[in-house]
Amino acid sequence: MTFPISYLLFFSTLLMGTFLSISSTSWFGAWLGLELNLISFIPLITTKLSPFFSEAAVKYFLVQALASTILIMSSSIYMYTPDFSYTLILISLMIKLGAAPLHFWFPQVIEGLSWPQAFILLTIQKIAPMFLMSYMTFNHTLMLMITFMALFSSLIGALGGLNVMKLRKLMAFSSINHMSWMLIAISINDSMWLIYFLFYSFTSGSVIILLYYTDTYTLSNVLNQNNKNEIFTFLIPMNLLSLGGLPPFLGFIPKWIMIQLFSSKLMIFILLVLLFSSLITLYFYLRLFIPMILLSFSSLPSSLKFYSSFSRSPVLIASSFINLFGILSPIPFLI
Repeated sequence: MTFPISYLLFFSTLLMGTFLSISSTSWFGAWLGLELNLISFIPLITTKLSPFFSEAAVKYFLVQALASTILIMSSSIYMYTPDFSYTLILISLMIKLGAAPLHFWFPQVIEGLSWPQAFILLTIQKIAPMFLMSYMTFNHTLMLMITFMALFSSLIGALGGLNVMKLRKLMAFSSINHMSWMLIAISINDSMWLIYFLFYSFTSGSVIILLYYTDTYTLSNVLNQNNKNEIFTFLIPMNLLSLGGLPPFLGFIPKWIMIQLFSSKLMIFILLVLLFSSLITLYFYLRLFIPMILLSFSSLPSSLKFYSSFSRSPVLIASSFINLFGILSPIPFLI
């Protein structure tokens, strides 16, 4: 997919809105940044005159407008009921994140997007709400709400992806599950969730690059004989298992850090729930590529042709290589 040069302007204003929300000293300034972020993302969704893009844009606009309305209304009543105001602000940020039980819009919107747009929604669009949420850990009630939504997100993200055949919706439920680890980390440490988010952004980006490069959107596309070859069969499982957090891949590093953090805080029950949900996510990742391994490989000439096309994509090869061997590099994080 080709993008007009004017979309660089919208992407730059999207990043500007994110930075404005993070660096704002008031909730009104944070609201302005979120609104600038929303207005910039709508043109990025409607890259083509397609009913799927238009439907996704309308759904995303309505949900984000509802969350912004709750945010600006709750900040305006802070002088009268501060506790209720903070609760509404947290709910509005959860809606913007797509965290369970307020995740109703997230899988439906991402299903109508292309892979580059899905990557923006899965990563960049979560930065500002999560930073704003990290500023709200001063209240015990708010921390309990964040913990409850994190546990709910871990279960919904795991169970929701079991019977999903569309890869974009599968990535949405995977994002909801990973969000639970970051929300718990927010309530404990301000820097740990950012480390987890950086690792998640890289691993999900490597998966999205591979699926976008091969034009894969459904499980049937994965099993399609035209895409069936040795290189594709090797890269898909490796990147998905890294996203699922299976050792010794790169995606296991942030979960290892979180396991050590939860163990030091004696948060055993929360850790067991998150690990159980991660096992379920690994199950529906395995379901994607086990049929690829059981079926026969393609012929050698087509495999060599596909390998030569992959050799012209250094970003894809570098991300896959780091996913496989990256666990050896950040040793200081694990000490």
